[in-house]
Amino acid sequence: MTEYRVIDADGHFDEPSDIWPQYLEKKYHPMAPGFVTDNRGRPCIFLGGELKEHIPMPPGHTPGDTMAGGQDPHARLADMNKEGIDVMVMFPTTGLFFYGLKELDVTTALCRAFNDWAGDFCSVAPERLFAPAIVPQMDILETLSEVRRVAAKRPLQAVVLRPNPIAGRTLDHPAFEPLWSLLEELDVPLVLHEGTTQDVPQLGHDRYENFMFRHIISHSFEQQMGLMSLLCGGVLERHPGLRVLIVEAGLGWVPYWIDRLDHHVEKWGFASVPLTEKPSETFARQCYVSADAEEFMLPQVVSLIGDDNVCFSTDYPHPDHDFEGVVSDLKKRTDLSEESKRKILGENAARLFKL
Repeated sequence: MTEYRVIDADGHFDEPSDIWPQYLEKKYHPMAPGFVTDNRGRPCIFLGGELKEHIPMPPGHTPGDTMAGGQDPHARLADMNKEGIDVMVMFPTTGLFFYGLKELDVTTALCRAFNDWAGDFCSVAPERLFAPAIVPQMDILETLSEVRRVAAKRPLQAVVLRPNPIAGRTLDHPAFEPLWSLLEELDVPLVLHEGTTQDVPQLGHDRYENFMFRHIISHSFEQQMGLMSLLCGGVLERHPGLRVLIVEAGLGWVPYWIDRLDHHVEKWGFASVPLTEKPSETFARQCYVSADAEEFMLPQVVSLIGDDNVCFSTDYPHPDHDFEGVVSDLKKRTDLSEESKRKILGENAARLFKL
């Protein structure tokens, strides 16, 4: 079997509860995340003084359960070695809830604590474990400050934003312009990561109580709208050095969405920001989308948009994605060329993250 350099562009931490006393400023200890029981007897996250909505767990799982590698870098590396993964880019789990908090100082303190802990986690094998920085997206000045702080302290691989409107701002809002310029200056990509946290403006939350419905909708459609804001809002055209990765939203929507954006820019562009190129052209130059190994439509998408903008991901250690055998399964696929598999498994992510 052909050998590949394998880069997992979307893994996760499961932040252990005992990190907060060590990494979080003392006065904010009462604001640290933890699990409590609501008045219906269901486990919920209590964070920043706020009770978050209940999230149902798969059968056999309880909140706080995780594969050892979710919290221990040595266990993570052992699992990566077993599956043949050379590098893993890791995002928060509980930390995705920070973006929906109301208090700026609490949010900033929690982001700093997570970033410091994640940096120490990755220091065990800094050439293999990467942790993009999370930021208090509600406030641009604090976001800029946290990006600079992390970049001065450790290698910065990327910055994570939610695609949702945070503090009433979509990603094409002019307030973000200093951040886009800073990311270009630092030469690090932006990663959009959705999560069905139900505590920020989120498509589907206003009409469905069914969590499965909410999960189906939020991850894909919020990411599509975030990408639309960046492409059709002219953000990426104004910042040609800014690279963007869209994760955990599947892949089948990409050709349809890019084609629809092109059509609307052509026919309805008079009602929007003037652009000098098609969204599809900007996408091809600056955007990447992560794919799960088992996605049925992967070869069809590659046939439509090419194989230069697709990255491999596992979502490890989250229970709604299989991990064991995931790399070998993709390597064995006969509906992708060896060149495409090489690019998807590692080469594209290496270019994106400048590895």
